[in-house]
Amino acid sequence: MVSAIPSPVTGPAGPARAQQTRDLSRFAYLSIAAAIVTITLKVVAWRITGSVGLLSDAAESVVNLVAAVAVLIALKVAAMPADKNHHFGHTKAEYFSAAIEGMMIFVAALVIMYTAIERFLAPQPIENVGIGLAISVVASAVNGAVAVVLLRAGRRHRSLTLTADGKHLMTDVWTSAGVVVGVLLVGLTHIERLDPIIAFLVGVNIVWTGWRLIRESTEGLMDISMPKEDNRAIAEILSRFVTQEVHFHALRTRLSGHHRFAEVHVLVPGAWTVQQGHDLVEEVEDAVHRDFGDIALTCHLEPSEDPRAYGDYVAEFPIPTHDDLLAQHGTPQGDDKG
Repeated sequence: MVSAIPSPVTGPAGPARAQQTRDLSRFAYLSIAAAIVTITLKVVAWRITGSVGLLSDAAESVVNLVAAVAVLIALKVAAMPADKNHHFGHTKAEYFSAAIEGMMIFVAALVIMYTAIERFLAPQPIENVGIGLAISVVASAVNGAVAVVLLRAGRRHRSLTLTADGKHLMTDVWTSAGVVVGVLLVGLTHIERLDPIIAFLVGVNIVWTGWRLIRESTEGLMDISMPKEDNRAIAEILSRFVTQEVHFHALRTRLSGHHRFAEVHVLVPGAWTVQQGHDLVEEVEDAVHRDFGDIALTCHLEPSEDPRAYGDYVAEFPIPTHDDLLAQHGTPQGDDKG
């Protein structure tokens, strides 16, 4: 049996097959700068008004700064190339960062909720509402703009770290919005307990965000498969090569930071030469890289007559057989292959 290993060299048949490791740390520096600016603004707003809601908002921004530094470290590590001890690179460092950020969000939420309960039991008046809220709105605008940049970059580069940091900052925006509403209501109604009530509700919302981040990072560390739509897209590309002689099975995928990995078994007649099988695998890999994008694909060649070629794995993504394609579309495009 022969395994076809993706070549890192660009050839005439298609693009280079080695996944590129990207240094995304510039986005972390942006997040750090935003955290410093918003901490300064929110502390000023809290000092002016004395609002526990604005204090809780400032506390979360401190967490944002610590998290942004953790993001910077994680992105620097994830960008390190493969070495003799890490043959697949260091991209899983991103999941540790997301987990740390999720735990930090939990801590911030607990501090906010504890402070809110204290202030609810001993309410205090709020002063200079207008100025304090104006400063808080400016801080929220800064966070919102940076959050949008990070979320877009996270989607574009498939970076859980940037996505987590973007979600964290967006949570801060909603936190600030809730606090602003609470402080404004106190200023209008003079019901001082509205301020800690809003702060407590904000804390509950932050807990939910932290839980989602920890769940996503844990799934990544456990080699979660690629999304179903991505698996389906790869299976569709492979099905173009299905004929009466050529079949595929055992398609399995996983994510590691922004890197994507897939492997599939290619079943061909045992009478084929090594050169025939290799040529087919090269065509398959070129097609996947051309039509799907950046992914580390490994094709394992097997003789279709050998019973040992079947039943390899408990879990795999199905690929249409020759009979399936005939039932769906008539004669498959690849029936002239082989």
